[in-house]
Amino acid sequence: MSVKTIENMIDWVEENIEQTPTLEAMARHVGYSSYYCSSKFHEVVGMSFKEYVKHRKLERAVCELLNTDRRILDIAIQYGFSSNEAFTRAFSKVYGSSPNEYRKVAQ
Repeated sequence: MSVKTIENMIDWVEENIEQTPTLEAMARHVGYSSYYCSSKFHEVVGMSFKEYVKHRKLERAVCELLNTDRRILDIAIQYGFSSNEAFTRAFSKVYGSSPNEYRKVAQ
């Protein structure tokens, strides 16, 4: 698998980040099996497809937190989290604070 194909995968994830991209859909997009895509994606990117998607969703959510006044729940739902609690758990694990605390400190 070429670097161009990996770049195509990453671009596809970015384009579909708000629709909760799946490994299977991405694999169909690039024309390889899910297993092969998963293996090569991890090898090149350094994390699993699922971890990468979660990481990118959280990065996008941080931009929303810092640049808008939108409710945290609305941001959580936009990026595919099932609830404010699920979003807060994932966010806190990565950033060491709740989304609300993060927003307050950054302002």
